[in-house]
Amino acid sequence: MADIKSLDDLKSAVGNAPAAAPAAAVRAPVRDKLGRAYATGKRKNAIARVWVKPGSGKVVVNGKDMAAYFARPVLQMILKQPFTVANVEGQFDVYATVVGGGLSGQAGAVKHGISKALQLYTPELRGALKAAGFLTRDSRVVERKKYGKPKARRSFQFSKR
Repeated sequence: MADIKSLDDLKSAVGNAPAAAPAAAVRAPVRDKLGRAYATGKRKNAIARVWVKPGSGKVVVNGKDMAAYFARPVLQMILKQPFTVANVEGQFDVYATVVGGGLSGQAGAVKHGISKALQLYTPELRGALKAAGFLTRDSRVVERKKYGKPKARRSFQFSKR
């Protein structure tokens, strides 16, 4: 083995090594013939189908405006989070259909779908959305009720005598 005493010696020794693996493949935008990106989002028992295309920032959920469908400001804020994190507020129109669950789960499902569709439309946004945790499906669901118990974990009152 050659004596390596400086960085130049190390570089020359490493330079003779086999070539490193090629850089990661660059993601290509995924769009349909109408110029939209499509993704499904899920949260609790809700499933949302989301289409994203460039526009003025209009969000339509099940044929209604976002403010009419999600009346609570907290739910509207949840829907706007992916745009805020990606710094593209007011640049994309969203059309979503959502079924199942309650309003909170539906808002989370639409948020998940928007995030996935945004990163498909513009792959450069993936890093910011992934760092914020918006591309990961939140798998928490309500625990089922077990037989012999009044609720999922609650037991009947214990009586010693």
